[in-house]
Amino acid sequence: MKVLIAILVVLASTTVWAESFKKIHVKDLSAWLDAKKPSVYILDANNEKTRTSEGVIPGAKILSSYDNYDIAKELPPDHAAKLVFYCANTKCSASHDAADKAIKNGYKDVSVMVDGIQGWKKAGKSSLPYTKSQG
Repeated sequence: MKVLIAILVVLASTTVWAESFKKIHVKDLSAWLDAKKPSVYILDANNEKTRTSEGVIPGAKILSSYDNYDIAKELPPDHAAKLVFYCANTKCSASHDAADKAIKNGYKDVSVMVDGIQGWKKAGKSSLPYTKSQG
């Protein structure tokens, strides 16, 4: 019985997690960036290995960690700011965890670009090489 309750709790929390942020794609982020209104904060939740091999989206802020980043230092002070997190690809969930942390800390307009940096590049968008001084 305890195992069943634990499974139900995990499933319930997963459902809330999946619905707590908007899921967007490359075309959405690209359109927001082209429009330049409102400001969009792009947040890279990848690890150093992925950044080194894939690069980063131009203008993205490199998070120190997808799950343990410092909200006060790494996110904008305006909790109504438009935040877009991304990680490697559609199979990566680091961006989901990073976005969930932002929401739990009061941010209201949070999205995950589910295509990740690999989808960004596949769509013909440019990426910048990652250097350790960025992170």
